[in-house]
Amino acid sequence: MRRYLRVVVLCLACGFCSLLYAFSQLAVSLEEGAGGGGGKPQAAAASWLAGGGRGAGRGAGSAGPAAHPGRSDRYSLKMQPVERVHLAVVACGERLEETLTMLKSALIFSIKPLQFHIFAEDQLHDSFKGILNSWSFLQTFNYSLYPITFPSENAAEWKKLFKPCASQRLFLPLILKEVDSLLYVDTDILFLRPVDDIWSLLKKFNSTQIAAMAPEHEEPRIGWYNRFARHPYYGKTGVNSGVMLMNMTRMRRKYFKNDMTTVRLRWGDILMPLLKKYKLNITWGDQDLLNIIFFHNPESLFVFPCQWNYRPDHCIYGSNCQEAEEEGIFILHGNRGVYHDDKQPAFRAIYEALRNCSFEDDNIHSLLKPLELELQKTVHTYCGKIYKIFIKQLTKSIQDRYDRPPKER
Repeated sequence: MRRYLRVVVLCLACGFCSLLYAFSQLAVSLEEGAGGGGGKPQAAAASWLAGGGRGAGRGAGSAGPAAHPGRSDRYSLKMQPVERVHLAVVACGERLEETLTMLKSALIFSIKPLQFHIFAEDQLHDSFKGILNSWSFLQTFNYSLYPITFPSENAAEWKKLFKPCASQRLFLPLILKEVDSLLYVDTDILFLRPVDDIWSLLKKFNSTQIAAMAPEHEEPRIGWYNRFARHPYYGKTGVNSGVMLMNMTRMRRKYFKNDMTTVRLRWGDILMPLLKKYKLNITWGDQDLLNIIFFHNPESLFVFPCQWNYRPDHCIYGSNCQEAEEEGIFILHGNRGVYHDDKQPAFRAIYEALRNCSFEDDNIHSLLKPLELELQKTVHTYCGKIYKIFIKQLTKSIQDRYDRPPKER
């Protein structure tokens, strides 16, 4: 019995010593992490007005700001990588200025770092590089430039569909194979809130939803699809693809129901058969094809309100976007060319104010003054009434940005 007791006492003593050693090593690791870790982590995202050193210009395929120096000690903790919001746009023809204004609006308000995926005709690449590299001091974005590419056997047919290069967006899940989720926008989009806000809608997708868009119309009496379409379309009035949030991993994996075969087809296999079947019946090109796909697969679409894709249609024939009146306009979509003519002065004034603003100008009134002057001309119109709400919201958004401590901007 005494022999067993001695063994038990010896085991307890060994265990106690092991615990003491473990605690001593933990204390050493904590001291090393606090004192010898190479400095405190910097803020995840700099302000759009951030001072900081001017970094080197970042071009296609660039890695962006240098990572924090790694620690060589065994017990140091690794920093979690910062999540980037992926934003894609397709620019052809005379769309350089419009695209850059859209990217500027995204940078002005966004919080998380942005990764731009810019698909453009070859002759536009040097212009994009020159201007985007001049913004590199912001340190809040990376960008990659891509050529316009379509499946070789049908490239000409895809390129001439609706507008030059517009159908490129259909192939983004197949080209950006390493990107999990993506926000696609047309060049005539202006962000009036952080891109982070619409990006957060990805978390609201249920298990079957792969993409999100806004309705084409809220009022069926002025809807285009329900009055004129010669093909299937989603819901009562169709959807508008100018702002499209995508979980591309799910899009690549899903097998889609269709009206061409009883066999479900994957994204890369369904596009060309749809074009061949409906090409004589579609007016809006790739948007019509998306409507057809989600007509047959309605469970796959998340529909967000019109304030995330606010267009002249929402105020030309009366105010028909209730969410915008109550909460403000989050994303402005200047289709119908309203940024470049005098048909809707409110839209044009917002575009010109954002186009002309400078990242290095810290005067909030330089952006708001031209908008306030334009308000006097448009207040009697439906779009002018929404314009009041926009100015109030834009003022608050910009002021919130300025009220943050410099390191948090």
